[in-house]
Amino acid sequence: MTPLRKKRSSAPTLSFEKSFAVDGHRYIAGCDEVGRGALAGPVSVGVVVVDLDAAPALRGVRDSKLLLPAERQALVPRIRRWSVASAVGHASAAEIDALGLMAALRTAGSRAWAAVLDTVTPDAVILDGNHDWLSARSQGVLFDGGEGPAPPAVGCTAPVHTRIKADLKCVSVAAASVLAKVERDALMVSLAADHPAFGWDGNKGYATEGHRAAIDALGPSEYHRKTWRLGSQDRTDMPRAEIGG
Repeated sequence: MTPLRKKRSSAPTLSFEKSFAVDGHRYIAGCDEVGRGALAGPVSVGVVVVDLDAAPALRGVRDSKLLLPAERQALVPRIRRWSVASAVGHASAAEIDALGLMAALRTAGSRAWAAVLDTVTPDAVILDGNHDWLSARSQGVLFDGGEGPAPPAVGCTAPVHTRIKADLKCVSVAAASVLAKVERDALMVSLAADHPAFGWDGNKGYATEGHRAAIDALGPSEYHRKTWRLGSQDRTDMPRAEIGG
């Protein structure tokens, strides 16, 4: 007997995005991340920019976790055509280890932000969650000080508005999650060809029992986050990975 699929939540809309028109804003970016809780591979950040003066409804888009892989793949070209600009940025496992997770998310988001700026400058950003890890931070800590021009900022320079469950409510954010998920999944599948024991073509780098067992047996690869608790026998003082996006 074929199991019934879960009932889908209400489709996200452009209602929240359109509320920014009151302040004269036209180009609104939705932003979401994937890969935060994985043991291996990058964190990936999607940015999708909509034109409030022209964007029609976009059917079929949901938070990427609510869609089947084939559904996500089919949505990618539709999202690219629908948006004014879109991009996905990545920060590698090595960057996560070196910078910490929040700074790595900002690095990935900065790369996606820079890519959309080649086409349009968004007036504001809707970021999924309740913490703004996207906004620009000064690079001053990387410099020794002294005279000279102020160091550049790294990150998004538009106003960022965090919204809990934005990936379920805002179509631009849901679309960003789809693009990021499809691109990151494809990257993990490509890496799995050279590292088949870890099962990345199936688990996409997340903390499955089989993935942890492979790390116990083989040790971490160059694509693992080595500052994290990886195998089942690792030290208890290592950070635990989250399950999910």
